[in-house]
Amino acid sequence: MNSVFTRFDSIEEFCAAIGGDLGVSDWMLVDQARIDGFADATDDHQWIHVDPERAAAGPYGATIAHGYLTLSLLPALSRDVFSVGGVRMTINYGLDRVRFPQAVSVGSRLRARATLISADAEAAGTRAVVRFAVEIDGKDKPACVADSIRLLVP
Repeated sequence: MNSVFTRFDSIEEFCAAIGGDLGVSDWMLVDQARIDGFADATDDHQWIHVDPERAAAGPYGATIAHGYLTLSLLPALSRDVFSVGGVRMTINYGLDRVRFPQAVSVGSRLRARATLISADAEAAGTRAVVRFAVEIDGKDKPACVADSIRLLVP
């Protein structure tokens, strides 16, 4: 399946989509350069991520992406999934229920699929919970599942 972008014209239209799919991003390649860059940025140079020779003899047969690298790709992947009109700004409120069910081997392609879990009006705007499942091309289990909480400010 190719990417599916959903445009909501208003917060009200977005809220009406509770329980429904919001869209699917394009595929993104996770190569060794991306993994190494993340290791440098986080000072986490565990061999399973950055030593291809040693990792080839390890449990996955290759280096794997850090789980937090996969999670950190959500902002880039979610831009390709949906947008909501009538929103002046979106504030990142945090995450709930983050899981990493499947390792991401170097050379894998990832995409994000989003579902609107809830949307509640607050004084400052609408607090929405969007569940992202980060899928790995050719795998049954997702790399990451996370509930992203965001405040949509009109």
